[in-house]
Amino acid sequence: MPEHTPPNTASAAADAARGDIGRRIAQRRGELGLTRQETAERAGTVPSYLQYLEEQSTATPGTGVLIRLADALETTVTALRGGDADLPPGAGRAAGHPELVELSTEECRARLSTHGVGRLAMSTPTGPVVVPVNYSVVDDAVVFRTTPGAAPAAAAGQQVAFEVDHIDEALSRGWSVLVRGRAREVTEPDVVRRLEERAYSGPWAGGERNTWVCIDLADITGRSITVR
Repeated sequence: MPEHTPPNTASAAADAARGDIGRRIAQRRGELGLTRQETAERAGTVPSYLQYLEEQSTATPGTGVLIRLADALETTVTALRGGDADLPPGAGRAAGHPELVELSTEECRARLSTHGVGRLAMSTPTGPVVVPVNYSVVDDAVVFRTTPGAAPAAAAGQQVAFEVDHIDEALSRGWSVLVRGRAREVTEPDVVRRLEERAYSGPWAGGERNTWVCIDLADITGRSITVR
């Protein structure tokens, strides 16, 4: 016998989806450092309507409005609707005239310091692995928290690689930064206290993750794909 979704459940899901659009608009606006006034001017609307979209879960902006907002926020309609939440980036086609540019060391460090999730590549007894971690940059080093026995903890004492990137699916452009260096576990109480005070990105996985691992930057390189 087929299962049916109760009407009230379907309604709640629809309301949540509508509310998520407003939250995604506000989050993206914050990432770009834009005020409502600035965003509204970019999108050709008024700040009061943007406030309504962000704060009212029942708001249902039309496709035309979402297209203008996506353009103003340098993202896509699909992203504002949450349709790409479970899809890996990069499935779109390449732009017509892409250009691969080497990033300077200063640009690499600047982009590395603005991110919160990266990929840690290291060796294990069963072969190389790559795992995502929430990280921060403190005192010119990549640091993250994990648990004893977890895969990221095994990086301590090894030469590792660490990569962060950003992909703009709509414009088929993006950048990546690669760090290589030696990972070490941090145990000195004063240093641990300093990391706890200055690290801005905590583990999304939650739980007791009190083992600090630090990657000293021996080499940093990066590339960017732009459109001519």
